[in-house]
Amino acid sequence: MSDVTRMTVLVTGAGGRTGKLVYNKLKQNPDKFVVRGLVRSEESKIRIGGGEDVFVADITKAEALSPAFSGVDVLIILTSAAPKMKPGFDPSKGGRPEFYYDEGAYPEQVDWIGQKNQIDTAKIAGVKHIILVGSMGGTDPNHHLNSFGNGKILVWKRHSEQYLVDSGVTYTLIRPGGLLDKEGGLRELLIGNNDELLATQTKTIPRADVAEVCVQAILHDEVKNKAFDLASKAEGEGSPTLDFKSFFSQVTAIF
Repeated sequence: MSDVTRMTVLVTGAGGRTGKLVYNKLKQNPDKFVVRGLVRSEESKIRIGGGEDVFVADITKAEALSPAFSGVDVLIILTSAAPKMKPGFDPSKGGRPEFYYDEGAYPEQVDWIGQKNQIDTAKIAGVKHIILVGSMGGTDPNHHLNSFGNGKILVWKRHSEQYLVDSGVTYTLIRPGGLLDKEGGLRELLIGNNDELLATQTKTIPRADVAEVCVQAILHDEVKNKAFDLASKAEGEGSPTLDFKSFFSQVTAIF
Protein backbone atom coordinates (compact mmCIF):
# COMPACT_ATOMS: atom_id res chain seq x y z
CA MET A 1 0.00 0.00 0.00
CA SER A 2 1.39 3.42 -0.90
CA ASP A 3 2.20 6.12 1.65
CA VAL A 4 -0.62 8.20 0.15
CA THR A 5 -3.21 5.77 1.54
CA ARG A 6 -1.45 5.08 4.85
CA MET A 7 -1.73 7.36 7.86
CA THR A 8 1.44 8.89 9.26
CA VAL A 9 1.32 8.56 13.04
CA LEU A 10 3.71 10.24 15.47
CA VAL A 11 4.08 8.75 18.97
CA THR A 12 5.67 11.15 21.44
CA GLY A 13 7.10 9.67 24.61
CA ALA A 14 7.97 6.64 22.48
CA GLY A 15 10.84 5.79 24.82
CA GLY A 16 8.53 5.31 27.80
CA ARG A 17 7.08 1.98 28.89
CA THR A 18 3.65 2.60 27.36
CA GLY A 19 4.91 4.73 24.49
CA LYS A 20 7.26 1.99 23.33
CA LEU A 21 4.35 -0.48 23.24
CA VAL A 22 2.25 1.89 21.13
CA TYR A 23 5.16 2.59 18.77
CA ASN A 24 5.83 -1.13 18.28
CA LYS A 25 2.14 -2.01 17.79
CA LEU A 26 1.85 0.58 15.04
CA LYS A 27 5.03 -0.69 13.40
CA GLN A 28 3.42 -4.14 13.23
CA ASN A 29 0.79 -2.69 10.85
CA PRO A 30 2.85 -1.29 7.96
CA ASP A 31 -0.10 -1.62 5.61
CA LYS A 32 -2.02 0.98 7.65
CA PHE A 33 0.56 3.25 9.26
CA VAL A 34 3.76 5.13 8.59
CA VAL A 35 5.15 5.40 12.09
CA ARG A 36 7.36 8.01 13.72
CA GLY A 37 8.55 8.29 17.28
CA LEU A 38 9.74 11.21 19.36
CA VAL A 39 12.03 10.69 22.36
CA ARG A 40 14.00 13.00 24.63
CA SER A 41 17.47 11.50 24.26
CA GLU A 42 19.73 9.56 21.90
CA GLU A 43 19.82 6.81 24.53
CA SER A 44 16.05 6.42 24.31
CA LYS A 45 16.25 6.32 20.52
CA ILE A 46 18.79 3.50 20.66
CA ARG A 47 16.76 1.65 23.29
CA ILE A 48 13.70 1.41 21.04
CA GLY A 49 15.77 0.53 18.00
CA GLY A 50 14.83 3.71 16.20
CA GLY A 51 16.24 4.81 12.89
CA GLU A 52 15.45 7.90 10.84
CA ASP A 53 11.80 7.57 11.88
CA VAL A 54 12.63 8.45 15.52
CA PHE A 55 13.27 12.10 16.36
CA VAL A 56 15.06 13.41 19.44
CA ALA A 57 13.66 16.65 20.91
CA ASP A 58 12.85 18.43 24.15
CA ILE A 59 9.08 18.96 24.23
CA THR A 60 9.48 21.99 26.51
CA LYS A 61 11.17 23.79 23.59
CA ALA A 62 8.50 24.38 20.96
CA GLU A 63 10.98 25.34 18.26
CA ALA A 64 12.53 21.85 18.39
CA LEU A 65 9.34 19.99 17.48
CA SER A 66 8.50 21.01 13.91
CA PRO A 67 10.65 18.44 12.01
CA ALA A 68 8.94 15.49 13.72
CA PHE A 69 5.44 16.89 13.15
CA SER A 70 5.68 17.76 9.45
CA GLY A 71 3.28 15.66 7.38
CA VAL A 72 1.78 13.86 10.39
CA ASP A 73 -1.89 12.78 10.26
CA VAL A 74 -2.32 11.49 13.82
CA LEU A 75 -0.43 12.45 16.98
CA ILE A 76 -0.45 10.20 20.05
CA ILE A 77 0.85 12.03 23.11
CA LEU A 78 2.37 9.73 25.73
CA THR A 79 4.83 12.14 27.33
CA SER A 80 4.60 12.50 31.09
CA ALA A 81 6.63 13.78 34.01
CA ALA A 82 7.99 10.93 36.14
CA PRO A 83 8.46 11.32 39.91
CA LYS A 84 11.48 9.66 41.49
CA MET A 85 11.68 8.26 45.00
CA LYS A 86 14.14 9.97 47.31
CA PRO A 87 16.85 7.57 48.46
CA GLY A 88 16.94 6.24 51.99
CA PHE A 89 13.32 5.13 52.40
CA ASP A 90 13.03 2.10 54.67
CA PRO A 91 9.57 0.48 54.50
CA SER A 92 10.31 -1.47 57.71
CA LYS A 93 10.27 1.80 59.65
CA GLY A 94 6.80 2.76 58.46
CA GLY A 95 5.85 6.10 56.97
CA ARG A 96 5.68 6.95 53.30
CA PRO A 97 8.43 7.47 50.73
CA GLU A 98 9.13 10.97 49.49
CA PHE A 99 9.31 11.84 45.81
CA TYR A 100 10.94 14.49 43.66
CA TYR A 101 11.21 15.56 40.03
CA ASP A 102 14.41 16.28 38.17
CA GLU A 103 15.13 19.94 37.45
CA GLY A 104 13.35 20.94 34.26
CA ALA A 105 11.10 17.86 34.36
CA TYR A 106 8.32 18.98 36.69
CA PRO A 107 4.71 18.30 35.68
CA GLU A 108 4.10 21.98 34.92
CA GLN A 109 6.95 21.86 32.42
CA VAL A 110 6.28 18.42 30.91
CA ASP A 111 2.53 17.80 31.28
CA TRP A 112 1.46 21.38 30.67
CA ILE A 113 4.04 23.38 28.71
CA GLY A 114 5.38 20.33 26.87
CA GLN A 115 1.95 19.07 25.89
CA LYS A 116 0.75 22.56 24.97
CA ASN A 117 3.79 22.87 22.68
CA GLN A 118 2.89 19.58 21.02
CA ILE A 119 -0.73 20.60 20.51
CA ASP A 120 0.27 23.99 19.07
CA THR A 121 2.87 22.45 16.76
CA ALA A 122 0.41 19.78 15.62
CA LYS A 123 -2.22 22.38 14.82
CA ILE A 124 0.23 24.42 12.75
CA ALA A 125 1.38 21.25 10.94
CA GLY A 126 -2.20 20.31 10.02
CA VAL A 127 -2.41 17.17 12.17
CA LYS A 128 -5.95 15.80 11.82
CA HIS A 129 -6.36 13.90 15.10
CA ILE A 130 -4.62 14.12 18.49
CA ILE A 131 -4.90 11.25 20.97
CA LEU A 132 -3.80 12.34 24.44
CA VAL A 133 -3.16 9.70 27.10
CA GLY A 134 -3.59 11.11 30.59
CA SER A 135 -4.63 9.51 33.86
CA MET A 136 -7.63 8.88 36.01
CA GLY A 137 -7.82 10.95 39.18
CA GLY A 138 -7.98 14.40 37.62
CA THR A 139 -11.34 15.31 39.15
CA ASP A 140 -9.80 15.25 42.65
CA PRO A 141 -7.31 18.06 43.38
CA ASN A 142 -6.38 16.21 46.59
CA HIS A 143 -5.48 12.97 44.80
CA HIS A 144 -2.29 11.52 46.29
CA LEU A 145 -0.46 11.69 42.95
CA ASN A 146 -0.65 15.49 43.11
CA SER A 147 1.37 15.46 46.34
CA PHE A 148 4.35 13.63 44.79
CA GLY A 149 7.15 16.18 44.79
CA ASN A 150 4.40 18.78 45.21
CA GLY A 151 4.14 18.56 41.43
CA LYS A 152 0.33 18.59 41.08
CA ILE A 153 0.74 16.27 38.10
CA LEU A 154 -2.95 15.48 37.60
CA VAL A 155 -3.83 19.18 37.79
CA TRP A 156 -1.42 19.99 34.98
CA LYS A 157 -2.55 16.98 32.92
CA ARG A 158 -6.11 18.28 33.20
CA HIS A 159 -4.97 21.71 32.00
CA SER A 160 -3.47 20.22 28.85
CA GLU A 161 -6.56 18.10 28.24
CA GLN A 162 -8.76 21.20 28.35
CA TYR A 163 -6.33 23.03 26.08
CA LEU A 164 -6.60 20.22 23.52
CA VAL A 165 -10.39 20.23 23.64
CA ASP A 166 -10.37 23.99 23.09
CA SER A 167 -7.80 23.80 20.26
CA GLY A 168 -10.27 22.94 17.51
CA VAL A 169 -8.27 19.86 16.49
CA THR A 170 -10.12 16.53 16.50
CA TYR A 171 -9.15 14.82 19.75
CA THR A 172 -9.48 11.72 21.88
CA LEU A 173 -8.74 11.83 25.62
CA ILE A 174 -7.83 8.48 27.18
CA ARG A 175 -7.46 8.37 30.98
CA PRO A 176 -6.24 4.96 32.12
CA GLY A 177 -6.17 3.79 35.71
CA GLY A 178 -3.19 2.18 37.42
CA LEU A 179 -0.86 0.72 34.80
CA LEU A 180 0.18 -2.94 35.01
CA ASP A 181 3.12 -4.58 33.28
CA LYS A 182 1.01 -7.55 32.24
CA GLU A 183 0.17 -9.23 28.95
CA GLY A 184 -2.48 -7.52 26.87
CA GLY A 185 -5.51 -8.89 25.05
CA LEU A 186 -6.62 -11.14 27.90
CA ARG A 187 -9.03 -8.90 29.80
CA GLU A 188 -12.43 -7.33 29.47
CA LEU A 189 -11.88 -3.60 29.24
CA LEU A 190 -14.06 -1.03 30.97
CA ILE A 191 -15.12 2.48 29.98
CA GLY A 192 -15.73 5.07 32.70
CA ASN A 193 -16.10 8.80 33.21
CA ASN A 194 -15.26 11.36 35.89
CA ASP A 195 -13.17 8.86 37.90
CA GLU A 196 -16.16 6.69 38.79
CA LEU A 197 -14.02 3.56 38.32
CA LEU A 198 -11.68 4.67 41.11
CA ALA A 199 -14.41 3.73 43.59
CA THR A 200 -14.44 0.13 42.31
CA GLN A 201 -12.12 -2.87 42.40
CA THR A 202 -11.52 -2.52 38.66
CA LYS A 203 -9.27 0.53 38.42
CA THR A 204 -6.14 -0.90 36.82
CA ILE A 205 -5.21 -1.95 33.29
CA PRO A 206 -2.21 -3.54 31.53
CA ARG A 207 -0.07 -1.07 29.59
CA ALA A 208 -0.37 -3.39 26.59
CA ASP A 209 -4.14 -2.92 26.59
CA VAL A 210 -3.76 0.86 26.79
CA ALA A 211 -1.47 0.61 23.77
CA GLU A 212 -4.07 -1.40 21.84
CA VAL A 213 -6.78 1.14 22.70
CA CYS A 214 -4.53 3.94 21.37
CA VAL A 215 -4.11 2.11 18.06
CA GLN A 216 -7.82 1.31 17.81
CA ALA A 217 -8.72 4.94 18.59
CA ILE A 218 -7.05 5.96 15.34
CA LEU A 219 -9.39 3.70 13.39
CA HIS A 220 -12.77 4.37 15.02
CA ASP A 221 -14.80 7.56 14.66
CA GLU A 222 -16.77 6.66 17.80
CA VAL A 223 -14.04 8.18 20.00
CA LYS A 224 -13.33 11.32 17.99
CA ASN A 225 -13.94 14.43 20.11
CA LYS A 226 -14.64 12.16 23.10
CA ALA A 227 -13.03 11.48 26.50
CA PHE A 228 -13.10 8.37 28.65
CA ASP A 229 -11.55 6.63 31.63
CA LEU A 230 -10.10 3.19 30.93
CA ALA A 231 -9.65 0.14 33.17
CA SER A 232 -10.07 -3.62 33.03
CA LYS A 233 -11.58 -6.53 34.87
CA ALA A 234 -9.23 -9.06 36.43
CA GLU A 235 -7.84 -11.66 34.07
CA GLY A 236 -10.34 -14.52 33.81
CA GLU A 237 -13.34 -12.35 34.67
CA GLY A 238 -15.55 -11.61 31.71
CA SER A 239 -14.50 -11.92 28.07
CA PRO A 240 -11.50 -10.21 26.48
CA THR A 241 -12.48 -7.08 24.57
CA LEU A 242 -12.14 -7.66 20.82
CA ASP A 243 -14.92 -5.61 19.20
CA PHE A 244 -13.64 -2.06 19.61
CA LYS A 245 -16.39 -0.45 17.56
CA SER A 246 -18.95 -1.68 20.09
CA PHE A 247 -16.62 -0.95 22.99
CA PHE A 248 -16.06 2.64 21.91
CA SER A 249 -19.78 3.16 21.29
CA GLN A 250 -20.16 3.35 25.08
CA VAL A 251 -18.23 6.63 25.15
CA THR A 252 -20.48 9.67 25.41
CA ALA A 253 -18.47 12.33 27.29
CA ILE A 254 -16.61 15.07 25.47
CA PHE A 255 -14.36 15.85 28.48
